[in-house]
Amino acid sequence: MSFKKDYILNKRKLWDENHFKKKGFFTKNYQKIISHYYSHIIPQGSSILEIGCGDGALLNSLNPIKGVGIDFSSVAIDIASKKKKDDNINFILIDDFVDFINDKKIIFDYIILSDLINDIYDIDELLKYLRKHCNSETRVVFNYFSNVWKSPRDMMEKLTLCNKLNNQNWIDPNDLKNILHTQGFEVVSNKSEIFIPLNNPICNFFNKYLAKIWPFKFLNLTNFLVARKLSSQKNDKSVSIVIPCRNEQGHIKNLINRIPKIGNKTEVIFIEGGSKDKTYDEIESLLNTRSDITMKLIKQKGSGKGDAVRSGFDMCSNEIFMILDSDISVLPEDLIKFYNAIIRGKGEFINGVRLVYPMEDKAMRFLNLLGNKFFAYAFSWVLNQNIKDTLCGTKVLTKVNYEKIKKNRKYFGDFDPFGDFDLIFGAAKQNLKVLDLPVRYFAREYGETNISRWSHGLLLLRMLYLASKKIKFI
Repeated sequence: MSFKKDYILNKRKLWDENHFKKKGFFTKNYQKIISHYYSHIIPQGSSILEIGCGDGALLNSLNPIKGVGIDFSSVAIDIASKKKKDDNINFILIDDFVDFINDKKIIFDYIILSDLINDIYDIDELLKYLRKHCNSETRVVFNYFSNVWKSPRDMMEKLTLCNKLNNQNWIDPNDLKNILHTQGFEVVSNKSEIFIPLNNPICNFFNKYLAKIWPFKFLNLTNFLVARKLSSQKNDKSVSIVIPCRNEQGHIKNLINRIPKIGNKTEVIFIEGGSKDKTYDEIESLLNTRSDITMKLIKQKGSGKGDAVRSGFDMCSNEIFMILDSDISVLPEDLIKFYNAIIRGKGEFINGVRLVYPMEDKAMRFLNLLGNKFFAYAFSWVLNQNIKDTLCGTKVLTKVNYEKIKKNRKYFGDFDPFGDFDLIFGAAKQNLKVLDLPVRYFAREYGETNISRWSHGLLLLRMLYLASKKIKFI
């Protein structure tokens, strides 16, 4: 126990000395760059706890609706309190991070540990108590030095170009991932950033582009990791299923007969998009044929599947939102698997994948299959989460998380005619845990696909560029 006390006292003394001194050249630049990356991870107006807040510069820059910064350096807290931007932010001096966290039970949207785990005495112990401030929506965000920079940083310390550190925990992403797993957390995303810790146009270019690609990414200074608390609770929830349909008359009766009752209440919303056949009339004639589910029929005012999905979601009244294509190319019965995955906390955005099981003949043309595989790889790289099938029409998320995506939709704009990428990009931006769930894919029995491989392929390239610009190369 005395060793831990001595460790904390030595760290406090070091950081008091660092904050008394003028910041080193690299330290000032580094802190500005770090704030830039955090601004893309954490939406403005979030509630934030920063553990090891230092002089408060990072927390101030994020404009939280409620911000709490804690640190054991009295000098740092004094500086932070004088510089705080508004009364929504409070800086608190503590003796021990663990003791403070164990004492309080306030839930935050985001918890920041910026360059802290390199310094902390016991990471396991800290994370164990940190769970008290998390619910299933909370995101814990770490950034920490890469082992590659240990020697260069030692040299910069000797040249007084950065603040002095000692007795650092030099850990890699797998170390942290394992520690998080033992304490009931799951990694949502993990990436490295900052090729050169300088804030000027040339270095910003290197950090924006070179830092993201092989082999330069292995030389980056900092690792960023976003994690969420795992929950094993299973509670029945109500479900809304949105089914966009256009020219699908021949599928409707079979589809309605096969839609399963899911959760404690199920509603089905058909969005009919100006069919040339009698799709609307067919749905209307069958609306009252199921007593176990509620069915509604809406004529779409706009155009395109993306508009249909958004219109349908705006009418949903239940807790879980689902999308199902009306051509029965994915089995309606598979929705039960998606429901079980989301209520058990296995993921927060459940994405159907058609590329695992063998497909029925003519279910997907060869060039479409190649295109899907290419875009799956490309979007997985850009979004920093595995997305094996971007265009499967079966997707599931909670109403709460859809509202977050909708609220921040203006970041990307109205760009998606499919409805898939609006949700995928939004889920990545909101740090939701994406789970790919394999489904079998069957050939349609009626009509023709509404997908045009060439024109829609060009649209996908355009969206890939947009995602690269808005998420990857920031």
